[in-house]
Amino acid sequence: MLGHIKSLAIVIGTGCTIGACSFTADEWWPLLTDEFSAHALWPSLSGDELPAKSDKMDETTPQTRSAPALGITNFVPSRVTPGELTGTFVGQKLNQLRTELSRLQVRVIKHNGNLQNVRTQANRNSKRYHGKIASINARLQVSTTPGNPTLINRLNDAQTVLANIKNDVAQLNLLANQVAKTLSLLANLLETTRTIYGLTGAVDEDHRQLAILEYEVNRTVIMVNRLHKELSEDVGRQTNYFRNVGQNLTALSLSIKSGVVLGGNLANRAFSTSAPVISAFPAPGPTLRSRVSRRPLVVIRFDRPKVEYAEALYFAVNRALERLPSATFDLVAVAPNKGDATDMTVAVSTSKRNAELVLRSLSDMGLPFDRVRLSAMISGRAAANEVHIYVR
Repeated sequence: MLGHIKSLAIVIGTGCTIGACSFTADEWWPLLTDEFSAHALWPSLSGDELPAKSDKMDETTPQTRSAPALGITNFVPSRVTPGELTGTFVGQKLNQLRTELSRLQVRVIKHNGNLQNVRTQANRNSKRYHGKIASINARLQVSTTPGNPTLINRLNDAQTVLANIKNDVAQLNLLANQVAKTLSLLANLLETTRTIYGLTGAVDEDHRQLAILEYEVNRTVIMVNRLHKELSEDVGRQTNYFRNVGQNLTALSLSIKSGVVLGGNLANRAFSTSAPVISAFPAPGPTLRSRVSRRPLVVIRFDRPKVEYAEALYFAVNRALERLPSATFDLVAVAPNKGDATDMTVAVSTSKRNAELVLRSLSDMGLPFDRVRLSAMISGRAAANEVHIYVR
């Protein structure tokens, strides 16, 4: 489809069957009342350079990447060395501290067992998720009917597995908190053990056993500290992984609606510079006029009863973000300048609804709302309602 596009702007004959969205306000729509000549703004983003569908491209999308590798270390503390009673007060304290260390080591063994179980479960859920996503992508690669019910069922299965992945992240977080508490108790035990050296009434055997105990407590602290560090890394990786696969599942849902594979979620693009947050839209004026004077990246004409713009829209915006990671976009609703005042009012309202549909599609693809600026214009050159997208 994209291979036939030969101009800078992507022109798509459209109409739309998706219900209109009403999440924008009229005051967000600066209205321009003049037609503007198109001047080349982004010659490096010609339609010929837009990526065609290929296996290579799909292999690099986040939807088909494997899950992050979790840690593999087993954290099993060594047994506490038994001591001999010396009959002194220090000897009694040492026996109490050895008992406390043994109790905490049992907790560590339990933490380790839970960790290994969650890791096994997380790896199994990740494999199940990617298996289901791969089957969906394989079917989309050869094209299928929009809204294929078989793919919708597979998507629902993937969402169920995604809920299990979310539960894995929650279990890792809970375990990390438990390990942190155990580590704090061990640190206190180590400090208490070292204060025993200052007690009077000890014999040489007490200090010999105390040195062994201090070494074993310190060794356990180091091991649990490593456990906590590795667990924290697992939590971080799994949290990012869950967020990314959730975003990709939203984009995949749009692919199923269209019947063609689009790719990964646009939110996963590694933006090198954060886009400014738009808190308000500017009033009509020279700045906005000059912005709309540029040749659009995408032109969608709503002159037919059915729309098929999602694929070309995705690849055009994705390519723009590849070239300029910090890019933001102007989305302009264009109404034709024809008819009486009533016709004009209806045309402007319809063009705004069309633009809201396109904005919702961009959101489903993962493009944040704060990267898109809305405006509206009336043009004598437009034969039907259109939506223009410009790169800022």
